[in-house]
Amino acid sequence: MQEYWKMKSFEFERESHWKSSHLRMSFNALPKTSVAISDLHPNTVHPKVVGVVIRKNDSKGFPDKKNVGSERHTFSFIIKDSPNDSINVSCWGSQDYIRVLSDSFSIGDRVLIENPLVVTKDIEKEERYSPWTPSLYRLMVSEFHSTVRSCTESEEDAKLPLFLHLPMKNPQDYYCLRDIVANGQALDGKVINILAGVRSIGEPKFFTTADRRTGQRCEVKLFDETTTSFPLVCWDNESIKFAQTWIPGETVLFIADVRINFDNFRNCMTATIISKTIVTINPDIKEANLIFNYMREFIESGGLDEFEDQMEEQVNLESIIDTYTVNQLKVRAQQDTGKSGPIYGVTYAFITALNLDSSVTKLIRTRCARCRFEINEKAGTCINETCIDSGNPVQATMRFDLLVDLTDHTGTLQSCSLSGNTAEEMLNCTVDNFLNLTEDQKTSLKWQFLLERCKIFVKIFPASQARSGLRVNILSCTLADPEEVCQTFTSLDSDKLTERH
Repeated sequence: MQEYWKMKSFEFERESHWKSSHLRMSFNALPKTSVAISDLHPNTVHPKVVGVVIRKNDSKGFPDKKNVGSERHTFSFIIKDSPNDSINVSCWGSQDYIRVLSDSFSIGDRVLIENPLVVTKDIEKEERYSPWTPSLYRLMVSEFHSTVRSCTESEEDAKLPLFLHLPMKNPQDYYCLRDIVANGQALDGKVINILAGVRSIGEPKFFTTADRRTGQRCEVKLFDETTTSFPLVCWDNESIKFAQTWIPGETVLFIADVRINFDNFRNCMTATIISKTIVTINPDIKEANLIFNYMREFIESGGLDEFEDQMEEQVNLESIIDTYTVNQLKVRAQQDTGKSGPIYGVTYAFITALNLDSSVTKLIRTRCARCRFEINEKAGTCINETCIDSGNPVQATMRFDLLVDLTDHTGTLQSCSLSGNTAEEMLNCTVDNFLNLTEDQKTSLKWQFLLERCKIFVKIFPASQARSGLRVNILSCTLADPEEVCQTFTSLDSDKLTERH
C-alpha cells in the first residue's frame, strides 16, 4: 500500500524511501560553484544558490523615498535545497523588472540565484508577515547586481523537486477538519496547520473594490475522514495559480500557518491563505497516505457526485450560450482538457439510452446522511469504517444516478451522468415517487424521452477513470423545440461554410 501511495499519489521517481541524510547527499551533487543554504553567511562573496521554489508572493509597489513620485517594486519567494534548509528571497527593482522576473518562474520550479546579498533577518519583524524558515538569513536580489533564472536538470540535481513534498512545520502538528469545526469561534483569528484532501477547486472570481482596486478570489473545498467539506480561500494571485494545479480527489495538502476565521455570513469556519502560509502538496508522511486512501475509496463509492450536483445547481444556465454538435464537444474537450477548466455548452441531441426500467439499485444510490458513503442496503449500515455511525443503522439519503447516451448526426456521447435534482426535474418525478411506480409506468416514463431530441446543457471535464478520459455531466435536459433546433443547426452549418472559405 505504501508503494501504491508513492506511485499513484506522489508520483515520485524514486526506488525507495530516503531518510533525511540521503536527501542531503543529493544536495552535494549540486554544481560545485553553488553554495548550500546552510553555509550562507553575510561574509559570503558573490554566492550562487540553487533551490526549488516552495512559496511565492505577489509583487507590490512602494513609494521610492529617494526619487519622489516614483515607485520601487518587490516580491518574495522561498527556496529549499535540502530537507531541513530553506531561505526567504526578496527581489527589488523597477516595475518592469519585477514583473518580468516574477513571471519567469512558479512554485515547483528550480532556480539559480547569482550574486544576492546575504543579510541577517529581523526574526521578530520578518516572521510576523513572512513564512517561517530555519535560516538566520535572507537573500536580497537587486535589479542591477543580481540575477535569478530557472535551472534545467543538467544544471542542478534532479532530486530537488522531492523537497516540495516535505512539510515546513512538524508534520504531526496539525488540526483535522472536525477539530476546527468543533472548536468553532474559539479558533477565530488563529493561525494553525491543516492536513486535508482537495475536494473541489472553484473558478477564480474577479472583483473591483470601492476605491477601484481590482482583485480576485478562489475557494477550494477540503475534506478528510471527519468532514465532508471545508472552505479554503485564496486571495493572492500566486496562491490561486498554484491551486489551479491541484487535482480534486487526488491531491493531499499540508497547509502550514493558515488563518482560521468564523464566517458570519455563512455561519461556518473557514481557512484563508495568508502571506505566512506554505502549502505542501502530497506530503511524504503516513497521515497523508491515509487521507489519500480514504479519498480513493470515497470517489470509487461515488461520494463526490452529490457534491458536484450541489455545485452544478449553482451554475447559471443563462450564462451557457455556446452551442455544439456532439462531435464538436468531443473535439473541444480533447483540445482544452486540463487547460481552461471544465467546458460548458448546449447540444441538441437524441437520448438513445435511458434504462429507467432497470433494477432500482442501478438507478438510485443510497448514502449515509453523515459521511455520504454508500450504505449496505441489506444491513442498513454505513460501509465507511471511519464514519462514527459505521456498523450501526443510519439515516439514509437517496438520489437518482442515471447514465444516458446522447446522439446526433455527428456521433454519440456515452454514459453521460444524469443525477440528483437534475434528473428529478427532467423526469418530473422525485425518487420517492419513482419507487412507487409500476414497471409499466416506468417504461412509459422512459419513452417520454427515449429517441426524442432534447435541449441539453452539459459540463465536460477530465476523468482518468472514465473509458473515454472524459466525464459528461448533464446540467439540464428538456424536450427540444423543433423550430429552435432548426435555427440552431442552420447557424452551425453557416459557421462551417464560413470556416471553409
